[in-house]
Amino acid sequence: MHKRILDHLNAAILLFDRNLALTYINSAGEILLADSSRHLVGLGAQELFKSSDPALLMNLQQCLTMAEPLVDRELILDRMSHSVTINFSATPLLKNERVNEILVEFQQVDNHLRISKEERLLTQQNTARLLVRGLAHEIKNPLGGLRGAAQLLDLELNDPELKEYTRIIIAESDRLQGLMDKMLGPNKLPNKKAINIHEVLERVRQLVQAESSLSIKSDYDPSIPNILADKDQLIQAILNIAKNAVQALNGEGNITIKTRIHRQVTIGRKRYKLAVKCDIIDNGPGIDADMMNQIFYPMITGRADGTGLGLSIAQALINQHNGLIECSSEPGNTVFSIFLPIIALPETGND
Repeated sequence: MHKRILDHLNAAILLFDRNLALTYINSAGEILLADSSRHLVGLGAQELFKSSDPALLMNLQQCLTMAEPLVDRELILDRMSHSVTINFSATPLLKNERVNEILVEFQQVDNHLRISKEERLLTQQNTARLLVRGLAHEIKNPLGGLRGAAQLLDLELNDPELKEYTRIIIAESDRLQGLMDKMLGPNKLPNKKAINIHEVLERVRQLVQAESSLSIKSDYDPSIPNILADKDQLIQAILNIAKNAVQALNGEGNITIKTRIHRQVTIGRKRYKLAVKCDIIDNGPGIDADMMNQIFYPMITGRADGTGLGLSIAQALINQHNGLIECSSEPGNTVFSIFLPIIALPETGND
């Protein structure tokens, strides 16, 4: 029972003996250290934290010597692939008035910052989307009347030159109607079925490749299981992002589409054991820092000929799949990351 509880905690829990050898680590700890308990248990603290902040080992030794709890913040923990920032807490466990074990808790600060950023991003996007939808509805109502009046006037006119004006009004009304429909975003709920994410990505790659001469590479993790999603909506969302990458490169550069499995991912306020991460990476000039916090807002664009709706629609479609799109950018490396939860699919078949 105790092990099951510890394995379901979000915090990394480690237990060290008097010799500062690791005797237990929970699931969150395995994820944080990017290794299994089978390899980690038995290692000494000096070996575990040899490349990390020296304060980690010093705090453990002080906790052992002084027999008092210790707390430290924003320490750097080195992992196999990269480093993370953590808050540290150590509690001595006494036996016969002597420190027998040390219970250590790590809280990954980077993760909390990311969750806060995601929640703020989702709130801002939802607010902006509601405002735009309200504006679009207000415009659509008189627009329909304007088009209808132009059609009636066209029927009454005999002069071809005057009819040309009414046809321009009708054509422009239709164009604005289409723009308003795009601003309103997805107008139907996703029809979710079990799909292979790589089929979606390959379709997007083929569509983009057919329209450009750019090099589009793929780096897929074949172990990713099927996800529950609307195939057409995912194609539309990812295609919008890929087209943005093509336009940013302006005919020169590379695009890479990459997939990986991520564990213990928090999206919004919900935590998922598994999620698929799809990256669309380009080596273009990057996104201006002033625009980074606005790129998912409707009508925000850095191109003179852009509508600013592509990314907003993509985010709305991914949100309908309980997912999220993030972006990081610097010159030569712009990454749009799509997170989609992997949920256990119901078994089908005959008994």
